[in-house]
Amino acid sequence: MGVTGLVAAVLSAGLMAWPAPVVSPSTAAPAPVPCPYATIATIPPTPPSPERDPAAPVVGGGQLGTTGLAVAPGTPAPPTLSAMSWIVADLDTGEVLGACAPHLRRRPASVQKLLLAATALPKLDPALVVEATPEDLALPKDSSAVGMIVGGKYPVSTLWLGLLLQSGNDTANALARVAGGDGGVAATVAAMNAEARRPGADDTHAVTPSGLDAPDQLTSAYDLALIARADFARPDFVTYDTTLVFQWPAQPPKDPKGFQIQNENKLLTEYQGGLGGKTGFTDEARHTYVGAAQRNGRRLVVTIMGAEIVPARAWKQSTMLFDWGFALPAATSVGHLVTPEEAAALHSPPPPTAPVQSAAPAAHRAGGYSIWPTVLAVGAVALTAVTVGVITVLRRRRRS
Repeated sequence: MGVTGLVAAVLSAGLMAWPAPVVSPSTAAPAPVPCPYATIATIPPTPPSPERDPAAPVVGGGQLGTTGLAVAPGTPAPPTLSAMSWIVADLDTGEVLGACAPHLRRRPASVQKLLLAATALPKLDPALVVEATPEDLALPKDSSAVGMIVGGKYPVSTLWLGLLLQSGNDTANALARVAGGDGGVAATVAAMNAEARRPGADDTHAVTPSGLDAPDQLTSAYDLALIARADFARPDFVTYDTTLVFQWPAQPPKDPKGFQIQNENKLLTEYQGGLGGKTGFTDEARHTYVGAAQRNGRRLVVTIMGAEIVPARAWKQSTMLFDWGFALPAATSVGHLVTPEEAAALHSPPPPTAPVQSAAPAAHRAGGYSIWPTVLAVGAVALTAVTVGVITVLRRRRRS
């Protein structure tokens, strides 16, 4: 064997013997725990929910990133529902007591009107009189409407009652048009998206002010809880939302007498401690619901998405969740509803950090650089030196 071959053999043997860096195998995420789900024979197809980026941070805490059930250890099983997703949270502390796929994005239906309220209530004078336009009433035939008349004149306060008691899509259009100023409905929808981002409702994207189905119009059970928390902090919203009966004003000559409207949310009258909320239904959303209730000084909010009327209507399914939530200790938590301040911090990029100055070799500085290139280089030099020594000894022996 020549000198070159001997050097190559020694180097190869030495490098193969050198310990290789250990790479920890990646661990797969545990399978989600299925939510208690009521079996339904036939469910109408609905648009698929966009998949969530697994690398993105989970707003409200890591446990809420599940597509299944999130409950605290030792917690009694939640009720069996037909809802695709739901959440139970403390309206005051923001602690999430339990959830099922809380960040699953689906169509909102008329619970979208809660976001319209959070956006436009601060902007509109309740005494302002609004004249209805043909565009306000341009709705699908089967659309929910309170019964506005083109040319009719309605105070803003009356429109809020039509929106929250009867889920009027005509009143939603009128309120959004006026609140948007020169930009009209489009400006209000843009403001709704900005308002959703403010408290951290990042799953939400509004396209219509009323909640009528539209491509890319999405929200989540978690986001609805954030929006409801903002609404229930406003006394004017609570006043409108808890009104049980209202006399809709006459608009002569077309409507010389007016008519009575009633609050559609049965939680107010049929559940002890019910504080209000909003119902919703469209073909693509199925049944959605947001409600709040109070018991023994605790206020909880429940949101439901993608439900059928099995084992009961959506508002009734919410009472099953309320009963379950009120029975849990107040300290129970699997996450929390972020505050606007926390949301602002999440949305703000971290400030740039100055590079760490150190006299240590670059391989040892912070920043994730590997030490192995340096180690291998040093090892190669040492092995070369050993090889040269061996060759020198062999030559001397030949001469002797």
